[in-house]
Amino acid sequence: MSDAHDESSTARPPAHLVLADGRVFEGVAIGAPGRASGEVVFSTSMTGYQEALTDPSFRGQLLTMTYPLQGNYGTNPSAEESNQIQVRGFIVRELTDLPSHWLQTATLDTYLKRAGIPGIAELDTRALTRHLRAHGVLMGTLTHDETAEEAYARLQAEPAYEGADFVDEVSTPAAFDFDDGLAIPSGERPRVVVVDLGVKRNIMRILKRQGCDVTAVPHRTTAEEILSMNPSGVLLSPGPGDPRMLDHVVATARGLVGRSPVMGICLGHQVVGRAFGAGVHKLKFGHRGANHPVRDERTGRVYITSQNHGYAIDDQLEGDVRVSQVHLNDGTVEGLEHTKEPVFTIQYHSEASPGPNDTEFLFDRFMAAVRGDD
Repeated sequence: MSDAHDESSTARPPAHLVLADGRVFEGVAIGAPGRASGEVVFSTSMTGYQEALTDPSFRGQLLTMTYPLQGNYGTNPSAEESNQIQVRGFIVRELTDLPSHWLQTATLDTYLKRAGIPGIAELDTRALTRHLRAHGVLMGTLTHDETAEEAYARLQAEPAYEGADFVDEVSTPAAFDFDDGLAIPSGERPRVVVVDLGVKRNIMRILKRQGCDVTAVPHRTTAEEILSMNPSGVLLSPGPGDPRMLDHVVATARGLVGRSPVMGICLGHQVVGRAFGAGVHKLKFGHRGANHPVRDERTGRVYITSQNHGYAIDDQLEGDVRVSQVHLNDGTVEGLEHTKEPVFTIQYHSEASPGPNDTEFLFDRFMAAVRGDD
C-alpha cells in the first residue's frame, strides 16, 4: 500500500550545508534527522533521482540535483540500481510531498527516512553548482542539529574522499548468479562474468535480456579464478572512487586480455586503461548527468550519454590499444578499443539509468564478441 502522503504538514526545521572552504548554504531538513559528510557533487539529470541515489558510484558523496523539483513521481522498488541508498546525503532545491505516479510506493522524503539518509531542501542549488564549477568539488557536511560553525569544526576532522576504498564497500562479498525474475530467450546461454566494482542492476538486466547467464564476482577475484568459470565474456563494471586504488583489478584486467572478450564501463574502463599504461587524473568537478556529448573517433558520430565519474584516464597508452571516443566538452578519453583482441571500454553508462538509450547497442557489440560473431 502506498504511503505517498504520510509526511507531516508541519514546517521543516532548519539545516545547513557547510563546505570545506567555509562556504555555508542554508535550507531545511529532509530525510532522516542527523548529519552526513562527503564529497559534494552535482548531477544534471532532469529525472532519475532514485536511480542516482542507489547508484554505487555515488558512494561516499553528498549528491546535489541541479534540476529544481525532486520527488514529483515518488519512489518504487523497480527503480533501484542496488540494494540500498548509496549517497551519504541528498541536496535539492524543492522537494514535493505530493508525488504522482501509478507505481509509487512512498515519497522521496519517506524513502530517505527509511534508509537513515539525511538531506537538505530549499537550498540554492544553482549557487552551489556554480561554486563547485568554479572551485572544484569539495568535501562538505550537512547537518540538522548544529550551527554552521560547529559543523565546520567537525568537518575538519572528517576523512577525505581521496584515499578511501569505496569499491570494497559496494562490491559483492561472494559470487552470485543474477536472476531478478527476468524472462530470458531460450536456447544456448553464454555465461558473462561481471567483476563487481559497484555494478548497477540495469547492466545485469540488459545482459540477461540478451540471453546470458550472469555471474557477479567480488572485486578481488583474480583472472585465473574468473577463467576457471569458463566465461564467454567478462565485464568490468562501474563503481566509485579512484582507479589508482585498484592495482589488483588492473592485474585482473591484464590477465584477461587475449583470453576472453572484455568490456569495461566507467570505472571498469579506467581499470582497463591503466592495464595498458594510461595515467589517471581527477576532474575538477566530474561528469555527472544525462546530457554529455561523446564523439566516436572512427565514424564521427556524436552520442548523448549518461555519465557519473570524477576521474579520467589520459591517452598515454601502450600496446595495441587506441582511443575510440572522446568527450566533446573537455576532450577527455571516453572509450578505448584493442586493435587485435575483442576488448573495448566506455567511460559513460550505456545502460543509462537514468539517461538516454543512444548507446545501449554497445551491449550488442559485446554480445557479438561473446558469441564469437565479432
